[in-house]
Amino acid sequence: MKILVTGAAGFIGYHTAKALLARGDEVVGLDNLNHYYDVSLKHSRLENLNQETGFEFLKMDLSDRNSIADLFSAQKFNRVVHLGAQAGVRHSLEKPFDYLNSNVIGTMTILEGCRYHDIEHLVFSSSSSVYGANTAMPFSVNHNVDHPLSIYAATKKSNELMAHAYADLYGLPVTGLRFFTVYGPYGRPDMALFLFTKRILEGKPIDVFNYGKHRRSFTYIDDIVSGIIGTLDNIVGPDPLWDSDTPKPASSRAPYRIYNIGNQQPVELLKYIEVLEKCLGRTAKKNLLPMQPGDVPDTWADVEDLVSDIGYRPTTPIEEGVKQFIDWYVEYYKIVL
Repeated sequence: MKILVTGAAGFIGYHTAKALLARGDEVVGLDNLNHYYDVSLKHSRLENLNQETGFEFLKMDLSDRNSIADLFSAQKFNRVVHLGAQAGVRHSLEKPFDYLNSNVIGTMTILEGCRYHDIEHLVFSSSSSVYGANTAMPFSVNHNVDHPLSIYAATKKSNELMAHAYADLYGLPVTGLRFFTVYGPYGRPDMALFLFTKRILEGKPIDVFNYGKHRRSFTYIDDIVSGIIGTLDNIVGPDPLWDSDTPKPASSRAPYRIYNIGNQQPVELLKYIEVLEKCLGRTAKKNLLPMQPGDVPDTWADVEDLVSDIGYRPTTPIEEGVKQFIDWYVEYYKIVL
């Protein structure tokens, strides 16, 4: 198949594109290479992808309506994996318009491209952040998600609503995936594992918010990619059991699904740091701090819908996943432990 992967120079987009290429698909990768974090890491990911047969990269901004429309007209994609977005919960408190342009307008341009060019299936990224003020655990796709705690989360919720409208109006098959705290090699430098590793190796203290009492469904990147490709291959249709009198949020009379994709065994942040310390052979100096604005105390993914529909469940324990990240980090940055 010929597949468009947006955000291809990003963490999840890179690994997804690599996996699709490995199985023989043709991939067109799109990214604007913005400076939210170290662009050299994005270029390194692209250098790896450019060595693969069947990959083409285009530097393009999702909010550029005309360029995206021309791209769809020229390339004739079969399916689309839309992972491009402005990431970061805390950054969204400072730069909200970045999220409007990239996540809302950018998703609209992709939906329009899919609408007019007979795309077989659109799989797009949502986030566990949409659960916001919810405290009932584990988080289920059948829970109400109308109380976001950040602009980032609000834009992701809006993406789900926009996608449903296109599925219902135009019969476009769409699947949204709510990612839960993804980590692994070539990960984002603004994420906890990357930040902690860097500061521990530098002998500097790490900031541990909510006094380390956070619990997260930390999910290894390979498990995420397996779920993305599994859903991409499973073109959704209308839910025959959907009832408009008692509507389920995660399915529809339209070809639309929402799934959680994350580890079903949440881990306390202090335990996560302990595993990291063992992998590094170092002890972290911790600044124990209160919870940050926009953050949530816990996440815990209920992935049973994904299990029943796709036959998929994340399996990588944090001990293995953190070790894989550290092995990559020390090689990439040429560090001797």
